[in-house]
Amino acid sequence: MVTASRPEQQVKIGPTKLLINNEWVESVSGKRFETINPATGEVICDVAEADAADVDKAVAAARQAFNRGEWRQMSASRRGELLYKLADLIEHNLDELARLETLDNGKPLHDSRGDIELVIACYRYFAGWADKVHGKTIPINGPYFCYTRHEPVGVVGQIIPWNFPLLMQAWKLSPALATGNTVVMKTAEQTPLSALRIGELIIEAGFPPGVVNILSGYGPTAGAAIARHMDIDKVAFTGSTEVGHLIMEAAAKSNLKRVTLELGGKSPNIVFADADLDKAIEGAHDALFFNQGQCCVAGSRLFVEERCYDEFVAKSVERAKNRVVGDPFDPKTEQGPQVDKDQFDKVMGYIEVGMREGAQMLCGGNRVGDKGFFIEPTVFTDVRDDMKIAQEEIFGPVMSIIKFKDVDEVIQRANSTMYGLAAGVWTKDITKAHAIANNVRAGTVWVNCFDVFDAAAPFGGFKQSGIGRELGEYGLQQYTEVKTVTIKL
Repeated sequence: MVTASRPEQQVKIGPTKLLINNEWVESVSGKRFETINPATGEVICDVAEADAADVDKAVAAARQAFNRGEWRQMSASRRGELLYKLADLIEHNLDELARLETLDNGKPLHDSRGDIELVIACYRYFAGWADKVHGKTIPINGPYFCYTRHEPVGVVGQIIPWNFPLLMQAWKLSPALATGNTVVMKTAEQTPLSALRIGELIIEAGFPPGVVNILSGYGPTAGAAIARHMDIDKVAFTGSTEVGHLIMEAAAKSNLKRVTLELGGKSPNIVFADADLDKAIEGAHDALFFNQGQCCVAGSRLFVEERCYDEFVAKSVERAKNRVVGDPFDPKTEQGPQVDKDQFDKVMGYIEVGMREGAQMLCGGNRVGDKGFFIEPTVFTDVRDDMKIAQEEIFGPVMSIIKFKDVDEVIQRANSTMYGLAAGVWTKDITKAHAIANNVRAGTVWVNCFDVFDAAAPFGGFKQSGIGRELGEYGLQQYTEVKTVTIKL
């Protein structure tokens, strides 16, 4: 592991109030909470704390905009124009937004810039879809004219995570707005600042009042209020499987609102001996350590064929030891801090459990520095399938390398988990590649690559990794209701 030092950076702080009905307001309770710089542990600023009363206000504004406001009368093409305008404004403010994201989240500045480039592409992709969401005519029996309409679901509650704040905001907002819904969004309490700044740009782009409402707050209060609200027609959530269960239960017990969930993962990343080993080593390194390991699709169950296991382990450990950990504003930095102390403690706890259960820690395992929440890149070998570090989502820079013998065995072991979000395979043999792609139960499979995302490619999980899909044409379907109209001729 290598550390990088800090050059001083100036970061502009945007709004810290709640956005309701295109106005910046304090919470009904007047409460505020602190958001912390994870690189230093210091307070950046405090932010208005929403709870159920603020959710009620935001939902009322969103309902008014959906039922009787300018948004309902707006043409689909005009909605697309507003999304294009928002994308242009984000592009114009890219550097400012990247700095704000890095300050509040801790990810390296170049990673924040990369995220925002995907954000811009996402808004533009769905802007292009806005006037192309339409139904079909159906030749039914008898003297009838039958057709379908794809109509917006209505008021949508959206709850986004802290690991990719701006990107997850775009994944949620853009298809919902393109299809004519109105939105009440709760940001993650760890990372509210960049999403609130986007709220300013939404107003500047010309979105009517009530169409997008952004609340900073906590899951058990504001998030729970969204999930159980009787006047929200759909809830979309990205986060842990545990919380996904709670949201689905609340949605069912309230008004049976529509639910889409993008949840946890424990993704198998499978390396065969016939792979280009150097590319596989670097690919597996990035698949695990990218975004400080705080990635739902992280290749955290790294299966390596026994014929190349020793070489792979030796080179992977060397690569991890040379990973540059340090201040996220330093251009040399590859890995910043974990997002907060809770996440830091959780990851360090998993490292202790891994050693206690008998896995061999070949590098890492320690805190970096005396401030902030930095953890050394950590590599475990001799990992068994029944170990906690091989079963549970760590969400940190902890690599577990697991030995396997053949295709059939690794498929069976890869599927022995409650998760099914993503998988990867590294091989030059097209038969093996197809065997993994066809038989591993995961929503996304990458072949000789990992973490490749595009706004056009649908994303979501099998099993307890979620319900529904985001991105692409499949993502649009989650935000419309299909109405059948039959007319007697």
